Amino acid sequence: MPPLPSFRIRTRMTGRDHEEKHRVSSPLELLFDLTFVVAVAQVAVQLAHSIADGTVLQSGIVAYLMVFFAIWWAWINFTWFASAYDTDDVPYRLLTMLQMAGVLVLAAGVPSAFAGQQFFLVTLGYFIMRIALVSQWIRAAIENPAGRTTALRYAGGIVVVQVGWILRLLLPPELGLASFVLLAVLDVSVPIWAERTGMTSWHPHHIAERYGLFTIILLGESVSAATIAVQGIIASSGVSLDLVIIAAAGLLLIFALWWLYFMESAAEGLSTSPSRSFLWGYGHYVLFAAIAAIGAALEVAVDRHPHASSTSVGYALAVPVALFYLLLWMLHSQVMAILPVKLGPVLTAAVATLLVPLAAPTIGVPPTFAAIALVGAVLTAVSLAGRARRASALSDGGAAHPPSPTGA
Repeated sequence: MPPLPSFRIRTRMTGRDHEEKHRVSSPLELLFDLTFVVAVAQVAVQLAHSIADGTVLQSGIVAYLMVFFAIWWAWINFTWFASAYDTDDVPYRLLTMLQMAGVLVLAAGVPSAFAGQQFFLVTLGYFIMRIALVSQWIRAAIENPAGRTTALRYAGGIVVVQVGWILRLLLPPELGLASFVLLAVLDVSVPIWAERTGMTSWHPHHIAERYGLFTIILLGESVSAATIAVQGIIASSGVSLDLVIIAAAGLLLIFALWWLYFMESAAEGLSTSPSRSFLWGYGHYVLFAAIAAIGAALEVAVDRHPHASSTSVGYALAVPVALFYLLLWMLHSQVMAILPVKLGPVLTAAVATLLVPLAAPTIGVPPTFAAIALVGAVLTAVSLAGRARRASALSDGGAAHPPSPTGA
């Protein structure tokens, strides 16, 4: 590992070299990610409650996707800005810490957002994060003339949309979802509009690593949620066979998802196809939301509630897992010529996963979770075997042309 650069009180904010060697996440970025652990844990707990209460389809999933959007979008904006303009000086660190404070305020507002669609604290936390980010973009505009127009577009676009988020608090509840969708679309459009005047100098290997680290955080949250639930059940009822099966299935599934995601790095693909970065980056919203939802499903499976049927609990796990498979293939197909996870096995695994919960009333929740985890393990094994065959063919000089993204 190369030595860390010497710390400076103030460094001029110019664009980082997108070909910089040995670019890795900074200690400040890792600390920033830890604050999101709190927010993700809160939103997963509330989703678990809505699944257990039988209200997930009525209101729980909508609230979950809305709050998770705020978490994801704040993280993604900081991540891409840091990849291009991280100076790691005092002003940069202080403004980043202000964004961390905003994350914690947002996390404090998650229960009220789920319980009564009260988004004041969530909006306040989001506002704090966005104002700190706007300050960073204004600084970049002042100190980096080459990227001034793009930086000012970012700052102006964020401010305009943020005004909309604040005004949304004054709207009647029946306009809540429609106004959210409109403002979310405007928010994600700001980078697309801003970068028309010139792309920021984000680092592809750094971005791939940052997304990978957030994936690990979300997988870790799933493990944590299941562990806490298991501890509570053991303390009150002791160890049971069902508990052991669910815990083992959850662990096997997490291992499989981790293996599938990290089978190949997207860094090289992002380097050679930077125009695909928007779709790749934005597509992670559903992927990340799916991973976080898996933890909620595991928690509900451990601590069953009378309002939650075995089928609904099974689908609480099956739906996000199937989405993970499909989104992973889609994201890989945007930036990789040779896919580690092929479309045929992915579709088979997704369909099989969605069919398993139909048997839950007969076989019960623990075997249902075990079957879903087994599908993930088989998909991982099939993908590894295909990767080994391609590597062998290349070493033997037998692969004149790379296979298509669909695996045909």
